[in-house]
Amino acid sequence: MIKRFQRRYLDLLGSIYLYNEHRGYTAIDEVLAAVRFRWPGDRALIAQIEKHRADEHKHYLMFKSWFERRGIMPLSVDRSCGHIDRFVGIMFGSRIDDLDPLQVVQDDKLFERLCRVISLTEKRGYRQVEILLGHPLVRADKRLMKIFRIIEQDEPSHWAPYDNWLAGHGRRPAKWWERAIDGFIHSELLFLKLPILFLNARLRRRNDWPDHCDEERHETFRPTQPKQPQGVGLGL
Repeated sequence: MIKRFQRRYLDLLGSIYLYNEHRGYTAIDEVLAAVRFRWPGDRALIAQIEKHRADEHKHYLMFKSWFERRGIMPLSVDRSCGHIDRFVGIMFGSRIDDLDPLQVVQDDKLFERLCRVISLTEKRGYRQVEILLGHPLVRADKRLMKIFRIIEQDEPSHWAPYDNWLAGHGRRPAKWWERAIDGFIHSELLFLKLPILFLNARLRRRNDWPDHCDEERHETFRPTQPKQPQGVGLGL
């Protein structure tokens, strides 16, 4: 019974992390392309975001390998378990997939908002990894512990480019209400969504990997001119 509980918990945990790491590097791909388009000479900013993207992709591959070594596919979780999906939805009134990254990056007020969202998300992720490293169910899995230790080492550099941009352009840091939204999203996942998924016997496993269409997605995004604004008019 205990082993079954542990397997279910770790399966769900790994599946949620796999989804979020994939969502992370694919979303950063588009932000990075837009940043290169607007500030082609800002090598420091570009290099920092490139490292963030590379780390997210590395973490995704580690979780993918963890599942492959166990001979199972991840559980089929979707954007309802995505922290950045929920945060962007609240702060921009739009799904990530519907946002035009070039429109956001070319508008300092929108990019400022996005920087705070990403920074808070990464700092939240770091704190959560520290908690998981002390969790007895996680500590029982040596490979998973190794993954989380690597993430713990990588994570602090992930909010740096966005905090640096805010400070360098005289923009404010996150306010209490933005941190409260971040906390609400995390609590919603931890205390509502995760238990529901854990108890959902109908939750199936994926039959493909999230990265199966990465090349096709990458080819479809080429920064040209921003689209007309959609759902980004919130005065936050």
